[in-house]
Amino acid sequence: MTTLYDPDSAIAELVEQLATLLPARDLRLATAESCTGGLIAAACTDIAGSSAWFERGYVTYSNAAKQSDLGVAAALLADYGAVSEPVVAAMTQGTLAAAPVADWSIAVSGVAGPDGGSDEKPVGTVFIGWQARGGKPDVVRYRFEGDRSAVRRASVLAALVGLRERVDAD
Repeated sequence: MTTLYDPDSAIAELVEQLATLLPARDLRLATAESCTGGLIAAACTDIAGSSAWFERGYVTYSNAAKQSDLGVAAALLADYGAVSEPVVAAMTQGTLAAAPVADWSIAVSGVAGPDGGSDEKPVGTVFIGWQARGGKPDVVRYRFEGDRSAVRRASVLAALVGLRERVDAD
C-alpha cells in the first residue's frame, strides 16, 4: 500500500537538504532532545558526511540531565515544568554554551504519551526551540496527534522544517 505522506521519507529529504545548506554556509548544528530521545541526532547522522555540519546531540530526558548537561535552572523546571517554553529556550541556550563550535541549536521537550499528559499539557504537546549563535531562542508550541511514535516522528519533522526555514531566512 502506498501512502501520500511518509514522514520518514520527508525526514530523510529534509536531512539531505540540511546536508547541503548548512555546509554551504559553514554552519554546524547541535541538538538537545527530551521526548524525541535522540531521533533528531540519529536522523542527522544517518547520512555519510554529516560530521561536516552536525556537531553533537544531547539526550536530556530527565530534569537532572537538563540541569547538569545544559545548565537549565532548577527554578525554571520547578516553576514551569520540563515541557514549557522557558525550559526549551534555556535548553537551546545551554546547547550552544555546551557546544561552542555550533552555530545553531534545536531543543525539544514534550509529552509523547501514552501517559503523562494533563489538561494544560495534553499528550501530543511538544515545545520545539531553535537558536542561532548570537540570536534569541525561538520556541513554538505544537500539538501533535497520534500514538507515541507518531508524536515523536512529527516532532523530528517539525524541528528539521523549522531549522531549514530559519537558516533560509538568516
